[in-house]
This record gives sequence, structure tokens and C-alpha cells, in this order.
Amino acid sequence: GRPDIDDQESIKAIQRALALGATFLDTADVYGCGHSERLIARAIEGHRGQVVIATKFGFPIDEATRTTTGQRCERDYIFSACEASLNRLKTEYIDLYLFHLWNSDKGEEVREVLEELVLSGKIRNYGWSTDNPDKARIFAEGKHCVAIQQRLNVFGGNFETLRVCETQNLASINRGPLAMGLLTGKFSSETSFPKNDVRHNWDMKEGPQAEQLKKLTMLRDILTSNGRTLAQGAICWLWAISPSTIPIPGFTNTKQVEENLGALEFDPLSAEQLQEIDLILGRDTPAL
Repeated sequence: GRPDIDDQESIKAIQRALALGATFLDTADVYGCGHSERLIARAIEGHRGQVVIATKFGFPIDEATRTTTGQRCERDYIFSACEASLNRLKTEYIDLYLFHLWNSDKGEEVREVLEELVLSGKIRNYGWSTDNPDKARIFAEGKHCVAIQQRLNVFGGNFETLRVCETQNLASINRGPLAMGLLTGKFSSETSFPKNDVRHNWDMKEGPQAEQLKKLTMLRDILTSNGRTLAQGAICWLWAISPSTIPIPGFTNTKQVEENLGALEFDPLSAEQLQEIDLILGRDTPAL
């Protein structure tokens, strides 16, 4: 987690999300080096049965020093990483255990280890956080593989990976559904970010993000149709392009949670709106 975000505020936000009907929480052992998992444990105390928890493995962490070094995915490491996550989450099982190393060539071996973990009862299902459709296909062969987590939002993503999810009956869990905040409309060409923010090297005047800001201006009317906020429009786009999508917008406070979940009040965008968006962005219509 970012050091400038207050733990109590985070817990309050998670609890508000649950009260509004959210059931899926996505985290990873490496987020805050264990801190995010511990926060979730505190937030869902007494409500474990009503949430589906996804966490990830692949980046070894040292909780004491809050550091991570290298990448690992051998059997012993996966078993011990799983045990450590179970302890931090204060739970007896993980609903969805995701392989975090998006580019690994050890997919088949890791898949078999995860099947073992399912048999042991420590995890219910598993998936891979990867944008690569070939890697998604490798995991899809596993009996208890139910999801692929991929970067996907209005601005783009790997649509072939989304197709794999559709044909293999997997959930496409969409990270970056709001393009790290860009699709909320709260940034301008004058925005800059503090050093401890992963976005601190964004160039809002001339970089790729500046380009996306320009595109957003052209998309604004479609996304905000029917009274949606921009963020809600971006989420409704994801629901419109496929029955498999599950967007996971991040949040730091209850206000953002309420806005994100407010998207549920609206219909997905229409097929015409999807085509209009693709026309503005100058791409073929992958969404249909």
C-alpha cells in the first residue's frame, strides 16, 4: 500500500464496499509486502463467507523490511507463499489463487502445483495474471482454472486474451479498468504525482498519458451518457464488450467505492456506443 493512505480509511472503504454488495476482493502478497492482505483480514472479520478473495504469488517478500526480491515459482515456494497468505488473511482457504508472474515459461508446472493445492483444500480455484493469450490457454487446461487477470480498459488491452476467456469459460478479471485513474477524469495536463506514486514519471503534457487525455475528451459524452460519471462509463464499457469481464477498480476511500459501485445502477453501453468509441479511437471493433 501507499504510505500516504490511512489504514482506517482503507478498512472503512472495504467495509462500505461489502455493505453496498461487493463480493470480490483482489489483492496480492506483494502489495505492501503483506500489508494489503492483513488489512483485508481486519476489514472482513466475521464476514469471510460473503467474500471471494483473490490473492497472488510469485514475488518473494520480506514483510519485516517491506521488500521484495526476484521471482519464484517452484513447488516449495508456492506452498509456503500460500501458507503465508492464509495466515495474513486469517482464513483457511483462498478462493482464487493467481500466478503473478505474467511472462513465466513455467505455466504447466505451476498449474499442476495449483491443482495439488486445490486437492489439499488450501485454495478453491486458480488463475494467471497475464495478458498473453498463449499462457492463458496453458492454464485453461487445468480443471480448477477459472480466471485470467488481464489489463483491459476503454483505451485497450489484449482482446485475444479476452476471447480465450470467453471460449474456455473463464472470468476475465480486468485490472486497470480506470487506466490508473485516467478514466476518472480527475487528471489534467497540469497534474503531477509524488515520488512514492507509481505514476510519478507520467508526462501529462506530451507522454502517452497526455494522448489518452486527449482521447478521453472525445469519449466523454458517450461514457457519461444517461447520467453516468466517467468512471462509471468506463466500467459499463467493460461489461458491454463481453459477458466474461469482471472489472476491479482500485479505491482509497469510501467516496470512490460508492462511485465505482454506482455503475451497477446503469446498463452496459450499447453496441452502437461501442462502435462509436472504436471509431473515435481509430481501431477495428474488437468488442463485437
